[in-house]
Amino acid sequence: MITGGGTGIGKAIGGLFGSDGWDVLAVGLLADEDLPQGVSFARADITDSAALIDATAGDRPVDALVTCAAVLRDRAEWEPSTFSSVIDVNVTAALTAAEQLKPRLAAQGGAIVNFASMWSYFGTANAPGYAASKGAIVALTRSQAVAYAPLGIRANAVAPGWIETPMSTRAQEDQTRRAAIDSRIPLGRWGRAEDVARAVRFLTSEDSGYITGTVLNVDGGYSIA
Repeated sequence: MITGGGTGIGKAIGGLFGSDGWDVLAVGLLADEDLPQGVSFARADITDSAALIDATAGDRPVDALVTCAAVLRDRAEWEPSTFSSVIDVNVTAALTAAEQLKPRLAAQGGAIVNFASMWSYFGTANAPGYAASKGAIVALTRSQAVAYAPLGIRANAVAPGWIETPMSTRAQEDQTRRAAIDSRIPLGRWGRAEDVARAVRFLTSEDSGYITGTVLNVDGGYSIA
């Protein structure tokens, strides 16, 4: 199951998993018309527990949960109500999905991959709610790793940097800002959704079977430059 799996990075993850033969359920409010083969979509507000329960109803096995859904409201996040709404989507919904699917994940010895961000580490004047939510995801992931380990569930996170997605359009189109970003990325390019998808695939695979509670940066080296 992938929250926010109908667009952007979530869609790329679904496509990669689908090509590997996984049966993928994408849950969220938005979905592109050209979802990859193997991906089905259930429309639901992930901040609504009842709607999330309905979207994931049934007893089909769940091998992996990827909590990719997120919102960014820019400077409006300095308003407490907007700040709270960002936290609800980016953090609380991730906790809710994991708790609801925990028995099915445990039955499969499954894995959770949450979405942190480069903003888990940096401050920003432009999106305090988003940054705070991504810092919280790191702490939530570590807590899940400890709490769920006795159940056989691993919990990790990826922390994307500058990825070419609709969410980063403003930064991409601001030539001055883009130049400053480009000059700092050691690998010399922005990431693609597929770069993040491959990292998520690793964290749900047997190759990462002894890894839990970690945050994997997928940022071309931006966070250490």
